[in-house]
Amino acid sequence: MGRKIVHVIGTGTIGEPLIGLLSDYSTPLGIDEVTFHKNSPLTYERAKVRDMIARGARLTVYKEAWEGFEKIGINPEFEAEEAIARAAVVIDCTPKGIGHQNKHKYYEKFSKTVRGFLAQGSEHGFGLKYARGINDIALKRNTNNFVQIVSCNTHNIASLTKTLGMIDGEDVLEEGKFVCIRRASDISQTSAFVSSPDVGRHGLKGYGTHHARDAVQLFQTINYTPNLFSSAMKVNSQYMHIIWFNIRLKYQITLQNVLDKLENNPLIALTEKTSASTVFSFGRDHGHYGRILNQTVVSVPTLAIHNRDIIGFCFTPQDGNSLLSSIAASEYFLYPNSWEDKIQRLSHLFFSEV
Repeated sequence: MGRKIVHVIGTGTIGEPLIGLLSDYSTPLGIDEVTFHKNSPLTYERAKVRDMIARGARLTVYKEAWEGFEKIGINPEFEAEEAIARAAVVIDCTPKGIGHQNKHKYYEKFSKTVRGFLAQGSEHGFGLKYARGINDIALKRNTNNFVQIVSCNTHNIASLTKTLGMIDGEDVLEEGKFVCIRRASDISQTSAFVSSPDVGRHGLKGYGTHHARDAVQLFQTINYTPNLFSSAMKVNSQYMHIIWFNIRLKYQITLQNVLDKLENNPLIALTEKTSASTVFSFGRDHGHYGRILNQTVVSVPTLAIHNRDIIGFCFTPQDGNSLLSSIAASEYFLYPNSWEDKIQRLSHLFFSEV
C-alpha cells in the first residue's frame, strides 16, 4: 500500500493548524509522514516554518525558491512536484482559485497514484462536497479521489439543518433561513479589514449566497434537497463568524426538545456565552492551535421558539470544522475500512460546552 504520507499545500489560516494537528497526532492517526509546501521564503514567516519542522513536518518548495529558503536559514527537503508524487493524500489549502489551477497543473497528472486530493471551501467544483458527520456515506460511495471540504459557515448551516430538521431520519424541515455575520478577516491577517458593517448581495437565485447553495449541494450527495436560503454580511471584527438562524419545522417542537437534539450531537457545542470574543478566547486557551473543531457553537440564551420556528444565534469555529473534515477525509483515503475509528482518536479535542 506504500507509505501513508499526507502533504499539505499552503501555510495560512487552515494550512498551518492542519500541519500542526497532523504532525502532533500522526501516530494515533496512522500517518507515517507529514510534508508541507511553502511558497515564498519570507523572513517574517521563518519562525512559523521552523516550528512546523520542529513538530516533524518536512518542507517542500518550488525548485526556483530553494536557494531563497537556504539564504534565510531553512533547508527544504523536497521539490514541489516530487512531494505530490510521493504523497498518499494531498490537501490544498491555498487561496481561492489556486486549488483549481493546481488540480489541472499537478493533481490530475498523479490522480492514479495519489489516493486523495482535498481542497478547501472556496474551490467550488473541485470535487465531491464533504463535511464530517453530514455526508460520510457519500464519501464512501465517491468514485473519484477529488474532494472539496465545504466552507466553515456551510459546515455550520448543514449541521444545524441535519440536527434540527430531521427526527429519526424523517425530514421535518419546512425551510431554513440563515444570516452569516462574518468577521472581516482572521486575527492573523493584516489586510481585507472593513471599517464598518458591509452587507452582501443575494447573488444566487433561490439560495441568496453560496452558503445555502453549498449546503444544499452537500445534502444532495445523500439524495436530500432541503429548502435553505442564506444572507451574508461582514462586520469590523477579527474574532469569529456568527450565524443567525430561523429553522421552520413542519410541526411545533419544544425548546427542551431542541436542546436535547443539540446536546446529542457530539460535533455541536453549547455555550452560555453571547460574545464572540469570549468564545474565541475559549478556543485560544483550550483548543489545539487555538481552534475549536466542533461544527458549530450554539448560544443557548439566544434560542427561542416562535410557532414552528427555531430561532437563535451560533458561532462558527472557522477553520476548526474544516480541519476536522480535512482530517476525516484524509483518514478515509488512508484507511477506508477503519477511518471512523481513527478519527475518534481526536475526540478529546471536541467540546460539548464552551
